[in-house]
Amino acid sequence: MRISRRTLQLAALASTLACLLPSHAEEAWPAAKPIKLVVPFAAGGTSDVLARTLAAQLQLALKQSIVVENKAGAGGVLGADSVAKSPADGYTLLLGTIASHAINPALQPKIPYNAAKDFAPVMLLGSISNVLLVNASQPFKNVQDVITAAKAKPGALTFGSAGQGTSQHLSGETFRLLAGADITHVPYRGSAPAVQDLLGGQIPMTFETSLVALPHIKSGKLRALAVTSAKRTQVLPDVPTMQESGVAGFDVSSWQALYAPAGTPPAIVNRLNAELAKIIAQPDTRAKMDGLGLEYTVNTPEQFASFQRTEQAKWVQVIKDGNIKPE
Repeated sequence: MRISRRTLQLAALASTLACLLPSHAEEAWPAAKPIKLVVPFAAGGTSDVLARTLAAQLQLALKQSIVVENKAGAGGVLGADSVAKSPADGYTLLLGTIASHAINPALQPKIPYNAAKDFAPVMLLGSISNVLLVNASQPFKNVQDVITAAKAKPGALTFGSAGQGTSQHLSGETFRLLAGADITHVPYRGSAPAVQDLLGGQIPMTFETSLVALPHIKSGKLRALAVTSAKRTQVLPDVPTMQESGVAGFDVSSWQALYAPAGTPPAIVNRLNAELAKIIAQPDTRAKMDGLGLEYTVNTPEQFASFQRTEQAKWVQVIKDGNIKPE
Protein backbone atom coordinates (compact mmCIF):
# COMPACT_ATOMS: atom_id res chain seq x y z
CA MET A 1 0.00 0.00 0.00
CA ARG A 2 2.87 2.38 0.86
CA ILE A 3 4.50 1.67 -2.51
CA SER A 4 1.26 2.29 -4.34
CA ARG A 5 0.69 5.59 -2.52
CA ARG A 6 4.27 6.65 -3.22
CA THR A 7 3.83 5.83 -6.88
CA LEU A 8 0.67 7.94 -7.04
CA GLN A 9 2.42 10.85 -5.32
CA LEU A 10 5.29 10.73 -7.82
CA ALA A 11 2.84 10.58 -10.70
CA ALA A 12 0.95 13.60 -9.37
CA LEU A 13 4.22 15.53 -8.96
CA ALA A 14 5.29 14.68 -12.50
CA SER A 15 1.93 15.84 -13.83
CA THR A 16 2.22 19.15 -11.95
CA LEU A 17 5.74 19.76 -13.25
CA ALA A 18 4.61 19.00 -16.80
CA CYS A 19 1.98 21.71 -16.51
CA LEU A 20 4.47 24.23 -15.16
CA LEU A 21 7.18 23.58 -17.73
CA PRO A 22 6.83 24.84 -21.30
CA SER A 23 5.78 22.33 -23.91
CA HIS A 24 8.34 21.17 -26.45
CA ALA A 25 6.59 23.17 -29.20
CA GLU A 26 6.56 26.33 -27.09
CA GLU A 27 10.17 25.84 -26.02
CA ALA A 28 11.25 25.36 -29.63
CA TRP A 29 9.33 28.37 -30.96
CA PRO A 30 9.99 29.75 -33.51
CA ALA A 31 12.39 27.12 -34.85
CA ALA A 32 9.79 24.76 -36.35
CA LYS A 33 8.68 26.78 -39.39
CA PRO A 34 8.28 30.31 -40.85
CA ILE A 35 5.84 32.70 -39.19
CA LYS A 36 2.92 34.10 -41.19
CA LEU A 37 1.91 37.70 -40.55
CA VAL A 38 -1.54 38.43 -41.97
CA VAL A 39 -2.36 41.96 -43.09
CA PRO A 40 -6.15 42.21 -43.53
CA PHE A 41 -5.90 44.94 -46.17
CA ALA A 42 -4.52 45.33 -49.67
CA ALA A 43 -0.83 45.96 -50.31
CA GLY A 44 0.41 49.54 -50.27
CA GLY A 45 -1.53 50.88 -47.28
CA THR A 46 -0.21 51.88 -43.86
CA SER A 47 -0.87 48.45 -42.33
CA ASP A 48 1.01 46.72 -45.15
CA VAL A 49 4.03 49.03 -45.03
CA LEU A 50 4.22 48.85 -41.23
CA ALA A 51 3.92 45.06 -41.25
CA ARG A 52 6.74 44.65 -43.77
CA THR A 53 8.95 47.16 -41.95
CA LEU A 54 8.62 45.37 -38.61
CA ALA A 55 8.69 41.86 -40.12
CA ALA A 56 12.08 42.53 -41.71
CA GLN A 57 13.56 43.36 -38.30
CA LEU A 58 11.60 40.82 -36.28
CA GLN A 59 12.75 37.89 -38.38
CA LEU A 60 16.35 38.87 -37.64
CA ALA A 61 15.63 38.97 -33.92
CA LEU A 62 13.78 35.64 -33.94
CA LYS A 63 16.11 33.99 -36.47
CA GLN A 64 13.10 32.78 -38.44
CA SER A 65 11.47 33.88 -41.69
CA ILE A 66 8.30 35.95 -41.49
CA VAL A 67 6.00 35.86 -44.48
CA VAL A 68 3.61 38.79 -44.87
CA GLU A 69 0.29 37.77 -46.42
CA ASN A 70 -2.33 40.29 -47.57
CA LYS A 71 -5.85 38.98 -47.04
CA ALA A 72 -8.11 41.94 -47.81
CA GLY A 73 -11.87 42.21 -47.60
CA ALA A 74 -14.81 43.37 -45.48
CA GLY A 75 -12.84 46.15 -43.78
CA GLY A 76 -10.32 43.77 -42.27
CA VAL A 77 -12.81 41.09 -41.20
CA LEU A 78 -11.66 38.35 -43.60
CA GLY A 79 -8.01 38.51 -42.62
CA ALA A 80 -8.75 38.83 -38.91
CA ASP A 81 -11.11 35.86 -39.01
CA SER A 82 -8.48 33.68 -40.67
CA VAL A 83 -6.08 34.37 -37.81
CA ALA A 84 -8.76 33.90 -35.14
CA LYS A 85 -9.29 30.37 -36.49
CA SER A 86 -5.56 29.54 -36.78
CA PRO A 87 -3.63 27.34 -34.32
CA ALA A 88 -2.49 29.20 -31.22
CA ASP A 89 1.13 28.20 -31.66
CA GLY A 90 2.81 31.52 -32.45
CA TYR A 91 3.19 30.80 -36.15
CA THR A 92 0.25 32.92 -37.33
CA LEU A 93 0.00 36.60 -36.36
CA LEU A 94 -2.25 39.49 -37.33
CA LEU A 95 -1.52 43.15 -38.04
CA GLY A 96 -4.84 44.26 -36.58
CA THR A 97 -6.31 47.75 -36.60
CA ILE A 98 -8.99 49.95 -35.13
CA ALA A 99 -11.19 48.59 -37.93
CA SER A 100 -10.78 44.89 -37.23
CA HIS A 101 -10.86 45.14 -33.43
CA ALA A 102 -12.93 48.18 -32.45
CA ILE A 103 -15.09 49.62 -35.21
CA ASN A 104 -16.28 46.53 -37.06
CA PRO A 105 -17.19 44.62 -33.88
CA ALA A 106 -19.37 47.60 -32.94
CA LEU A 107 -20.74 48.17 -36.43
CA GLN A 108 -21.30 44.53 -37.36
CA PRO A 109 -22.18 42.43 -34.29
CA LYS A 110 -22.47 39.30 -36.43
CA ILE A 111 -18.90 39.23 -37.72
CA PRO A 112 -17.46 35.69 -37.51
CA TYR A 113 -15.05 36.34 -34.62
CA ASN A 114 -15.12 37.89 -31.18
CA ALA A 115 -12.54 40.68 -31.11
CA ALA A 116 -12.31 40.58 -27.33
CA LYS A 117 -12.05 36.81 -26.88
CA ASP A 118 -10.55 35.26 -30.03
CA PHE A 119 -7.19 37.06 -29.96
CA ALA A 120 -4.21 37.50 -27.67
CA PRO A 121 -3.18 41.19 -27.72
CA VAL A 122 0.58 41.48 -28.22
CA MET A 123 1.35 45.18 -28.67
CA LEU A 124 -0.20 48.48 -29.73
CA LEU A 125 2.20 49.55 -32.47
CA GLY A 126 1.07 53.13 -33.03
CA SER A 127 -1.72 55.55 -33.86
CA ILE A 128 -2.12 57.78 -36.89
CA SER A 129 -4.34 60.58 -38.12
CA ASN A 130 -6.37 60.38 -41.32
CA VAL A 131 -6.48 63.21 -43.86
CA LEU A 132 -9.45 64.59 -45.77
CA LEU A 133 -8.28 64.59 -49.39
CA VAL A 134 -9.83 65.99 -52.54
CA ASN A 135 -8.76 65.75 -56.16
CA ALA A 136 -6.87 68.93 -57.06
CA SER A 137 -9.34 69.54 -59.88
CA GLN A 138 -12.16 69.88 -57.38
CA PRO A 139 -13.19 73.42 -56.32
CA PHE A 140 -12.86 72.64 -52.60
CA LYS A 141 -10.15 74.73 -50.96
CA ASN A 142 -11.06 74.03 -47.34
CA VAL A 143 -13.42 72.02 -45.14
CA GLN A 144 -16.12 74.66 -45.16
CA ASP A 145 -16.29 74.45 -48.96
CA VAL A 146 -17.05 70.73 -48.65
CA ILE A 147 -19.71 71.34 -46.00
CA THR A 148 -21.38 74.00 -48.16
CA ALA A 149 -21.46 71.68 -51.19
CA ALA A 150 -22.80 68.77 -49.16
CA LYS A 151 -25.61 70.86 -47.69
CA ALA A 152 -26.52 72.26 -51.11
CA LYS A 153 -27.14 68.78 -52.54
CA PRO A 154 -27.71 66.30 -49.68
CA GLY A 155 -26.39 62.81 -50.47
CA ALA A 156 -24.87 63.79 -53.82
CA LEU A 157 -21.31 64.27 -52.58
CA THR A 158 -19.48 60.95 -52.12
CA PHE A 159 -16.37 59.97 -50.18
CA GLY A 160 -14.23 56.88 -50.61
CA SER A 161 -12.58 54.79 -47.90
CA ALA A 162 -10.34 51.76 -47.52
CA GLY A 163 -13.40 49.68 -46.70
CA GLN A 164 -16.52 49.31 -44.61
CA GLY A 165 -15.72 49.73 -40.92
CA THR A 166 -12.22 51.16 -41.41
CA SER A 167 -11.08 54.28 -39.60
CA GLN A 168 -11.27 56.08 -42.95
CA HIS A 169 -14.94 55.12 -43.23
CA LEU A 170 -15.75 56.22 -39.67
CA SER A 171 -13.82 59.45 -40.19
CA GLY A 172 -16.27 60.24 -42.96
CA GLU A 173 -19.27 59.21 -40.88
CA THR A 174 -18.04 61.33 -37.97
CA PHE A 175 -17.66 64.26 -40.37
CA ARG A 176 -21.21 63.72 -41.62
CA LEU A 177 -22.58 63.79 -38.08
CA LEU A 178 -20.55 66.62 -36.57
CA ALA A 179 -20.59 68.90 -39.63
CA GLY A 180 -24.19 68.16 -40.57
CA ALA A 181 -22.99 67.33 -44.06
CA ASP A 182 -24.98 64.60 -45.83
CA ILE A 183 -22.28 62.71 -47.75
CA THR A 184 -22.42 59.17 -49.19
CA HIS A 185 -19.89 56.44 -48.44
CA VAL A 186 -18.21 54.47 -51.24
CA PRO A 187 -16.21 51.54 -49.75
CA TYR A 188 -13.17 50.00 -51.48
CA ARG A 189 -11.06 46.93 -50.83
CA GLY A 190 -8.14 48.84 -49.37
CA SER A 191 -6.49 52.24 -49.56
CA ALA A 192 -4.76 51.83 -52.91
CA PRO A 193 -7.91 51.36 -55.06
CA ALA A 194 -9.71 54.16 -53.24
CA VAL A 195 -6.90 56.62 -53.88
CA GLN A 196 -6.60 55.42 -57.48
CA ASP A 197 -10.23 56.33 -58.10
CA LEU A 198 -9.74 59.65 -56.34
CA LEU A 199 -6.81 60.41 -58.64
CA GLY A 200 -8.89 59.36 -61.64
CA GLY A 201 -11.80 61.58 -60.68
CA GLN A 202 -14.28 58.75 -60.04
CA ILE A 203 -14.85 60.07 -56.50
CA PRO A 204 -14.37 63.68 -55.34
CA MET A 205 -12.82 63.02 -51.94
CA THR A 206 -11.65 60.43 -49.45
CA PHE A 207 -10.27 60.06 -45.95
CA GLU A 208 -6.85 58.42 -45.98
CA THR A 209 -3.69 58.02 -43.91
CA SER A 210 -0.80 60.42 -44.35
CA LEU A 211 1.43 57.61 -45.65
CA VAL A 212 -0.76 56.99 -48.66
CA ALA A 213 -1.68 60.64 -49.13
CA LEU A 214 1.72 62.33 -48.85
CA PRO A 215 3.24 61.47 -52.27
CA HIS A 216 0.10 62.63 -54.08
CA ILE A 217 -0.11 65.80 -51.98
CA LYS A 218 3.50 66.60 -52.83
CA SER A 219 2.87 65.94 -56.53
CA GLY A 220 -0.02 68.41 -56.47
CA LYS A 221 -2.57 65.83 -57.67
CA LEU A 222 -4.41 65.74 -54.35
CA ARG A 223 -5.20 68.51 -51.88
CA ALA A 224 -5.19 67.95 -48.11
CA LEU A 225 -7.94 69.91 -46.39
CA ALA A 226 -7.69 68.72 -42.78
CA VAL A 227 -6.41 65.97 -40.48
CA THR A 228 -8.81 64.04 -38.27
CA SER A 229 -6.81 63.99 -35.02
CA ALA A 230 -7.18 66.57 -32.25
CA LYS A 231 -3.65 67.83 -32.92
CA ARG A 232 -1.78 68.46 -36.16
CA THR A 233 0.44 65.67 -37.41
CA GLN A 234 4.19 66.04 -37.80
CA VAL A 235 3.97 64.63 -41.32
CA LEU A 236 1.64 67.42 -42.48
CA PRO A 237 2.32 70.27 -40.04
CA ASP A 238 0.73 72.93 -42.29
CA VAL A 239 -2.58 71.09 -42.63
CA PRO A 240 -5.19 72.18 -40.04
CA THR A 241 -7.20 69.81 -37.89
CA MET A 242 -10.94 69.32 -38.36
CA GLN A 243 -11.49 71.23 -35.15
CA GLU A 244 -9.41 74.15 -36.44
CA SER A 245 -11.49 73.99 -39.61
CA GLY A 246 -14.72 74.58 -37.71
CA VAL A 247 -15.88 71.01 -36.93
CA ALA A 248 -15.98 71.04 -33.14
CA GLY A 249 -15.29 67.83 -31.20
CA PHE A 250 -13.72 65.98 -34.14
CA ASP A 251 -11.01 63.57 -32.96
CA VAL A 252 -10.44 60.31 -34.82
CA SER A 253 -7.11 58.48 -34.82
CA SER A 254 -6.50 55.11 -36.39
CA TRP A 255 -4.25 52.55 -34.72
CA GLN A 256 -2.21 49.53 -35.68
CA ALA A 257 -1.44 46.54 -33.46
CA LEU A 258 -0.11 43.01 -33.36
CA TYR A 259 -2.30 40.07 -32.32
CA ALA A 260 -1.94 36.31 -32.00
CA PRO A 261 -4.79 33.79 -31.78
CA ALA A 262 -6.33 33.41 -28.32
CA GLY A 263 -4.59 30.71 -26.32
CA THR A 264 -1.13 31.48 -27.68
CA PRO A 265 1.30 30.71 -24.81
CA PRO A 266 2.10 33.80 -22.72
CA ALA A 267 5.82 33.14 -23.15
CA ILE A 268 5.47 33.60 -26.92
CA VAL A 269 3.28 36.71 -26.57
CA ASN A 270 5.75 38.28 -24.13
CA ARG A 271 8.72 37.39 -26.34
CA LEU A 272 7.08 39.08 -29.31
CA ASN A 273 6.26 42.16 -27.22
CA ALA A 274 9.81 42.42 -25.92
CA GLU A 275 11.43 42.00 -29.34
CA LEU A 276 9.10 44.56 -30.93
CA ALA A 277 9.85 47.06 -28.16
CA LYS A 278 13.58 46.72 -28.93
CA ILE A 279 12.97 47.07 -32.68
CA ILE A 280 10.79 50.16 -32.36
CA ALA A 281 13.37 51.78 -30.07
CA GLN A 282 15.95 51.63 -32.87
CA PRO A 283 16.48 55.04 -34.52
CA ASP A 284 16.05 53.75 -38.08
CA THR A 285 12.77 52.02 -37.21
CA ARG A 286 11.48 55.11 -35.40
CA ALA A 287 12.39 57.22 -38.43
CA LYS A 288 10.33 54.93 -40.68
CA MET A 289 7.40 55.02 -38.28
CA ASP A 290 7.65 58.80 -38.11
CA GLY A 291 7.46 58.78 -41.89
CA LEU A 292 4.20 56.85 -41.64
CA GLY A 293 2.86 59.45 -39.25
CA LEU A 294 2.66 56.89 -36.44
CA GLU A 295 2.88 57.96 -32.82
CA TYR A 296 4.13 55.25 -30.47
CA THR A 297 4.30 54.66 -26.71
CA VAL A 298 5.79 51.61 -24.97
CA ASN A 299 3.08 49.20 -23.82
CA THR A 300 2.66 45.69 -22.44
CA PRO A 301 0.11 43.11 -23.66
CA GLU A 302 -2.00 43.90 -20.58
CA GLN A 303 -1.92 47.65 -21.21
CA PHE A 304 -2.83 47.13 -24.84
CA ALA A 305 -5.75 44.87 -23.89
CA SER A 306 -7.08 47.63 -21.62
CA PHE A 307 -6.72 50.20 -24.42
CA GLN A 308 -8.65 47.96 -26.82
CA ARG A 309 -11.54 47.61 -24.36
CA THR A 310 -11.75 51.40 -24.09
CA GLU A 311 -11.72 51.80 -27.88
CA GLN A 312 -14.43 49.18 -28.36
CA ALA A 313 -16.69 50.95 -25.86
CA LYS A 314 -16.04 54.31 -27.56
CA TRP A 315 -17.06 53.13 -31.02
CA VAL A 316 -20.11 51.27 -29.76
CA GLN A 317 -21.34 54.60 -28.41
CA VAL A 318 -20.41 56.59 -31.53
CA ILE A 319 -22.16 54.13 -33.85
CA LYS A 320 -25.22 54.05 -31.63
CA ASP A 321 -25.43 57.85 -31.34
CA GLY A 322 -24.97 58.29 -35.08
CA ASN A 323 -27.33 55.46 -36.03
CA ILE A 324 -24.62 54.20 -38.38
CA LYS A 325 -25.59 50.97 -40.12
CA PRO A 326 -23.45 48.41 -41.97
CA GLU A 327 -23.79 48.61 -45.74
